Amino acid sequence: MAKDVLLNQLLEILERQSILRPRDLDAYGIPRNYLARLHQRGLVDRVGRGLYMLPQADITRHHTLVEVSQRVPHGIICLLSALHYHGLTTQAPFAVWLAIDNKAHRPRLQSLPIRLVRFSGPALTEGVEETQIEGVTVKIYNPAKTVADCFKYRHKIGLDVAIEALKDCRRQQKCTVTDLWHYAEICRVTAVIKPYLEVLS
Repeated sequence: MAKDVLLNQLLEILERQSILRPRDLDAYGIPRNYLARLHQRGLVDRVGRGLYMLPQADITRHHTLVEVSQRVPHGIICLLSALHYHGLTTQAPFAVWLAIDNKAHRPRLQSLPIRLVRFSGPALTEGVEETQIEGVTVKIYNPAKTVADCFKYRHKIGLDVAIEALKDCRRQQKCTVTDLWHYAEICRVTAVIKPYLEVLS
């Protein structure tokens, strides 16, 4: 009887949070193997290594960000993926752009397309927001930090993309000029961004 109560509680959690890892159950006092039990009963799907969700889960267009965040909890959504999330580009990137520490091990994600970028110091830790997507906490850089990152990695994503992101960020009033200067200094791109920012100011 107690097992059935815990299984029902687990199903309720999955209704609120689209994806669960076995370790997530520790906070609820539910044994980790209960996800595997529900999977064996056909009540949940295994959508990746150590990732489970309801077959009828209500997923959003940012679902891949949730999957990557669950698999790489120390990673931070950045660059094109952050631009797309913040509505600063019309392009939906095929891969999830993810920032990790310079010294972090490269995550093994066979089923999820990711583009890794290695950051360090304040460039890694500054400007991080935690947002809820499908009931899951996702770490992502704020709009101003994302724009600064785009200028820093302009050779990877294109200077035209960085300029358009800057224009959209100012037009949509998603950040202040002060914010942009702050993160441009952290990313060491003040000289690069200065002429474009002066035109918009």
